[in-house]
Amino acid sequence: MNDSSTDKITLYTSKWCSHSRSVQSFLERNEVAVNEINIDGNEEARSRLIELNNGYASVPTLIFPDGAKLTEPTLYQVREKLGMEQPPGLANRIRNLLSGDKNN
Repeated sequence: MNDSSTDKITLYTSKWCSHSRSVQSFLERNEVAVNEINIDGNEEARSRLIELNNGYASVPTLIFPDGAKLTEPTLYQVREKLGMEQPPGLANRIRNLLSGDKNN
């Protein structure tokens, strides 16, 4: 039997963590399949997360199908792991704005 959940990213979150919501929203907007596990009130999930993070219940934590893990990642790190194009940095956006380049 093929378990399609193994093709998804496992995303450990907490409703109290704004960064968790930010990463979750980013993944949703980019239509990335995730299996979200909210650790609030879920002692089994919290214990597993603490085990994964060497004693810390750090959220968000993403576990990828290839076994890679990102803990409290920046969106840059998430994009990089997913092979997504990175938006131009602040310096490039300012440079483009000042040069009149409307494409960036």
